[in-house]
Amino acid sequence: MEEPRLKTEFWVKAQLRICDLALLPAVVARRGDADAGQVLVKVNRMGAGCELLARRMDALGRRVWMAVAGGGGPDAESLCDSYVLREADIDPDLWVLEIEDPKGQYRPDGQTPLR
Repeated sequence: MEEPRLKTEFWVKAQLRICDLALLPAVVARRGDADAGQVLVKVNRMGAGCELLARRMDALGRRVWMAVAGGGGPDAESLCDSYVLREADIDPDLWVLEIEDPKGQYRPDGQTPLR
């Protein structure tokens, strides 16, 4: 059975509200298809690095959030940005949500992202 899915725009707006309540600056850096665009979440940990998160399927067929680019090095943000540019060339419906989270509080869908 397929899991129920929210419209992408609704999910993104919910994440912006969650960040607002947690006092985490967040912006939509790229707007994609309102109904079903893929979302990448760029989490900038400021001095502690930057990660780009994407939803993927795990070995059990569950949707999970996974770090797909970045890390803790000085070039982490540029690695994230390069990944976004490549994906945007392939997928014009792509959304990008950028969050400044120096304390590592943000959890997409309440999940700790896989690394």
